[in-house]
Amino acid sequence: MSSVSENALHLPGDSPLHRLAPQIKLVAAFGTVLCVVATPRTAFWAFGGFALLLGVLAGTARIPPGWLARRLLIELPFVALALVLPFALGGERAEVAGLALSVPGLLAGWNILAKGTLGLFTSLTLAATTSPRELLLGMQRLRTPSTLIMISSLMLRYVGVAVGEAGRMRLARISRGDDPRFLWQANATARSVGTLFLRCYERGERVHLAMVARGWSGELPEPGRGRPGARDWLLGLSPALVTAAIAGVALWTR
Repeated sequence: MSSVSENALHLPGDSPLHRLAPQIKLVAAFGTVLCVVATPRTAFWAFGGFALLLGVLAGTARIPPGWLARRLLIELPFVALALVLPFALGGERAEVAGLALSVPGLLAGWNILAKGTLGLFTSLTLAATTSPRELLLGMQRLRTPSTLIMISSLMLRYVGVAVGEAGRMRLARISRGDDPRFLWQANATARSVGTLFLRCYERGERVHLAMVARGWSGELPEPGRGRPGARDWLLGLSPALVTAAIAGVALWTR
């Protein structure tokens, strides 16, 4: 993997979460997100339990809080939407800090903010404790179609190459007197994007032909260590089982 794709989200370590088999982490993360989404938005205590559980997992994996906080900023557009809904929706009104806010809007905004943040937190924890190659191996062990795995592998491998190529093209344009900050040069920028796409496509074809010539069978080579046993699955899925229990109680008592 390139350094860009390898180090952007993955934090190497030796915690129990890092040592867990990637297929177990994928199933656990998917199950956790599914339980969070299925939880009624009025079960406020349940979301507090989810947040506490994810915080414990992040602490176990030794993920710095600042690292998580910076990457959680990607959901700022959804936060803005959640803040607008109490003013935009109608229905029953409630006075909060001197403002008459819509109760359905407050609940809808809370629903977006809580579930989006917890889902993103889960994804970041998975990415921080699992390298891109391990993620692909986990997908392969879960019987994901080989074509999808191959596309994902090439994408992860060459995202850094594409970014570097785009930087060189931009530098070449600037050295010839172009200034991409001005609106009337949008046509040249669009042509550069098209050229970058063609270069990446041609490079991908050459790489694929080279891989086939070297015996590529469509599957990643498996590491030497054995497959996880029932005990590993039980321990790895225990956070997802806890979230399922919380979601079940919230659905039962709503």
